[in-house]
Formats: sequence, C-alpha cells, structure tokens
Amino acid sequence: MDILVIGSGAREHALVWKISKSKRVKKIYCAPGNAGIAQLAECVTIPADDIKGLLKFARSKGVDLTVVGPEAPLAAGIIDEFQKAGLKAFGPSMRAARLEASKCFAKEIMKKYGVPTADFEVCRTMDEVRHALKRLKGPVVVKADGLAAGKGVVVCDGPQAAEDAAKSMLVDKIFGEAGETIVIEECLFGQEASILALTNGVEAVALASSQDHKRIFDGDKGPNTGGMGAYSPAPVVTDDVMDNIMDTAVMPVLSGMQREGADYKGILYAGIMLTKEGPKVLEFNVRFGDPETQAVLPRLETDLIDAMLWTLGAGQPAPKLKWADKSSVCVVLTSGGYPGPYEKGKEISGLERASELKDVVVFHAGTKKPPITDHRSQDIFLTDGGRVLGVTALGKDIKAAIDNAYKAVSLVNFEGMHFRRDIGWRALKK
Repeated sequence: MDILVIGSGAREHALVWKISKSKRVKKIYCAPGNAGIAQLAECVTIPADDIKGLLKFARSKGVDLTVVGPEAPLAAGIIDEFQKAGLKAFGPSMRAARLEASKCFAKEIMKKYGVPTADFEVCRTMDEVRHALKRLKGPVVVKADGLAAGKGVVVCDGPQAAEDAAKSMLVDKIFGEAGETIVIEECLFGQEASILALTNGVEAVALASSQDHKRIFDGDKGPNTGGMGAYSPAPVVTDDVMDNIMDTAVMPVLSGMQREGADYKGILYAGIMLTKEGPKVLEFNVRFGDPETQAVLPRLETDLIDAMLWTLGAGQPAPKLKWADKSSVCVVLTSGGYPGPYEKGKEISGLERASELKDVVVFHAGTKKPPITDHRSQDIFLTDGGRVLGVTALGKDIKAAIDNAYKAVSLVNFEGMHFRRDIGWRALKK
C-alpha cells in the first residue's frame, strides 16, 4: 500500500515511523512533513489545510490510504472530500469533527447523552459571562469555542480573572472567530489522563493510557503549552478505571453522535480528569494526541495500518492490540521563549548519538534542513518551531524509561533549548 500522512509535527513523525514498520506498506508520502520525517517518507510541499491540493496529489499517486494528523483539515472536511472522490482516509467526517472544532457542541453533546463532565455555561456576551460567574462558584475555566492551536483555555482562580479572560476573547478577539462564543465551566481537580480509542462508529478499542504534561515548567508551573512530554502507561488508569471511561464517556458519545447523524470513525481522544467523584471528560479531540502519540505508539506491537483500516468499516473483527510490557516516556525539547516568541534556525547537535541509544527514538516536531546553497553538511538540522523534538525512550518500568529518555536528552543541544526535567513524576510518586 501507498500511504499519505498529513501534518508536520512530532505526532506525524511518530505515525510515519510506526506505519513504516507495517509489512503492508510500500511507500509513504507526508505533506508537508519535516526534516526528520524526510528520513522515512517522501515529503511533498502541500500545506495540511490545502484539501484540494492534497486530494489532487493523492489521486495522481494512487494513494491507498490517507492518514490525517492535525485537527484543522478534519474540521474543514478533508475526510468527506476524499470519500466523495472514492479514496480511503482515516479520521472523522466534518460533522463528527465538531467534537473538537466546537467546545460548545461537545459540551452540549455530553450533557444530552449523560457523559460526566464539568458544569458549564455557554456565553456570547459579557452580560452572559457575569451571569455565569454568579452561578459557577469557585475556580473556573474559560475556553474559546473554536480551534485556537491549544491556547484557547485559561484556568482562572477567581471571578475577576475569569472576566478578564472572557473579555480578551469576546471583546478583544485575541482568537478571532474562534472566541466569538466561549464556554465557562467549573474547574475540576484530580489527575489528568489521555485516553485514545480507535472506533468504526459502533465499536471502540482503547489504546494504552498515557498522561500529558501541559505546563512549561517543572512542577506544573507556568503557562500551558501544546505539551511538554508524556508517558505511557499511566498507573492511575487501572483496568477498572479504563473500563469506566469507555463505558461512561467513549461509548455514550459515539452512540450519541450516531443519533445526531454524524457517525464517528477514526481515533477519538478523551481528555479525562480523574476526580473524587469518578472520571469526567475535560475535552474530546478528534485526532491522535500530541505528545501522547509519541509515548504510546512505540509500545504498540500490532500493525497500525490493519487497525486503521478496521475503523473504515471494512467488516473485519475489532483488532486485538498487543502492547510491549514496557513503559515509555517522551520528553519535549522546545525553543527558548516558547510558548511565547522564540527564534528559529538554531543548529541542533547530538541527534545521531541520541538516536543510536537502545530503545530510544527521536521524533522531529519543528526542524528543517539548511538551504541547499548553505556550505554546511546536509547532515545538519536546524530548529524551525516552538516544540522542536520529542525524545522518546522505553524502559522495563517508568523509572528506567525516564532514565533512558533523559540520557538521550543530555546528548542533544541547541541554543536556548528548554525542557522539563520531571516528566513522569506522578507515575514515580504512584
């Protein structure tokens, strides 16, 4: 099979890396890809949101399966367009992708179909915001309704902070159309877990659990980022907890989407808060998590392509996923200043040495090669994003995986490089 992977981050590098191990795969394309992905796939310079361009390319190359990484093209209907053209594509339809594209839609679906989640109010004006804050006592979370590149969520410790966050979205329009409607919800407390489930719309098969680290600094301090690291499995997600999440969150929302006329197929990501009252859904995403994918896929021993084809409804039995009896840790290396302004074009050293370590894979997120006219060796990689690399390592247990990951991280360097030194700390404490 010839495969097209859409996207350019470490998540897509992990997908390409795993797909390349399938005996069914002959050729992999990635659009637009990055410098690391180019070592495994033919990268084509088509943006991830250029649906017409991607469709034309897939047709011309006779691509057998297209795998969509990021949420924006899914929300824009790329799966629908590929299916209309008779091409197989992995991911939910535009109607189903509203679970991530609109937080208001997702919350209303959860409320309608009894999925445990935080109490909330949908607001479009500052008067509605003030009314909501009178009802929702204590700390709250303010969320932009639409896609905001992972930056549209603000945790507020009081009503004034919440009103300020709401004003920045509704009045100052810092997220444009994405913030014209907002959700204000009660702040949930507990440990977070990321649950990924493959689904054909009727059945669902859970992947191994993981836990993300969203804050920029050690000890979960500082602003939220796209993710500073992850580990798998998450000890807090016992078999009973996983069964509870599948029964109370994943299956009800899939059934609900069916009733709404929007069958959900592909991968469903449930962000879960494990509260004293039980698991509650923080959010649904309609694609593989980032950086959770970089921690989860290295443990998967089953052919990923077979599992993806099952979601398309080809009539096969649900896949029995097999997992390595090891832990996995991914440490994200970022540019100095991220998630704020940062510089690009910094030379990265030590990648080859880190990649040569046993049970270590270095996934590229924001990297590029020097221009062809550059006199330097083409073996050089330069930084080209806020999140630059995801260094993933396996180990016999979580401590061994952490040690292996940070051993690899110690070999890599670039000017301004930042990373958290406590990825996996909750698992160690557990």
